[in-house]
Amino acid sequence: MKVVIIGVGLIGGSFARDLRKVFPGAQITGADHNETHLKRAVELGLIDRPAEDLDLREADVVLLSIPVNGLLKQLSEVLDAIGEETLVMDAGSTKAEICRKVAGHERRRNFLACHPIAGTEFTGPEAAISGLFEGKTNIICEVEQTAFRIQERALELFGKMGMRIRYMNPEAHDRHIAYVSHLSHISSFMLGKTVIEKERNERDIFDLAGSGFESTVRLAKSSPAMWTPIFEQNRKNVLETLDEYIGNLQGFRQLLDSGDYKGVFREMEETNRIGEILNGIPTQKN
Repeated sequence: MKVVIIGVGLIGGSFARDLRKVFPGAQITGADHNETHLKRAVELGLIDRPAEDLDLREADVVLLSIPVNGLLKQLSEVLDAIGEETLVMDAGSTKAEICRKVAGHERRRNFLACHPIAGTEFTGPEAAISGLFEGKTNIICEVEQTAFRIQERALELFGKMGMRIRYMNPEAHDRHIAYVSHLSHISSFMLGKTVIEKERNERDIFDLAGSGFESTVRLAKSSPAMWTPIFEQNRKNVLETLDEYIGNLQGFRQLLDSGDYKGVFREMEETNRIGEILNGIPTQKN
């Protein structure tokens, strides 16, 4: 199997690690706008060598794991350069605009729009880890637009990596992911900003921050270069989620301001149900 990975950071590098496990003989080449990352990916054994133009034409699989603004620019160019039977897939956190971008491309049938729900707050080749995709959900959009035999190749690969598959249309994907991912990152960034601005003494932050703060602000270490284009492409949905989130914060503030501690308790108690939802326990309806 010949594979080209465009973007050899956390997702691309982890994909390469897992790919070598399930297809030990795979020939993996890579491309990255950061030459240091590309060199490091070779040193770490994530890829065999930097990719050349001919590698795209001969590739069985091409993965684009780059920021979504880069996807809008490069996806069509990649589809122009591939062979007739090449599977091209992405790992972007937005789907609607990307799918619209290639809707009329003559090789749209070669592209599978994907979003593996996997990752950490770290970036670069050193962030790549084995088993990142095991047990994770991979959302596939517009599967009917991809040639069936190419779909089969992708599903075999995902199955060997232990991924769960969920099918969704691009608009629904972007709407739902705004709540469960994009809003989480904004909340983390703004919590970090609030603490930095209020607590000017960094030693106080270090000494007083507990595990709760650390886990809540973890996502604030994520790359702005990756997340700004995501917020741009999913602006409408993100604004809607922000309005609802801000409304809830204002409501909680009002409870505190009025001394309604029973209301505070009730708000938190009702929200405890999120633990059952995340653990897959069916919600009991009265």
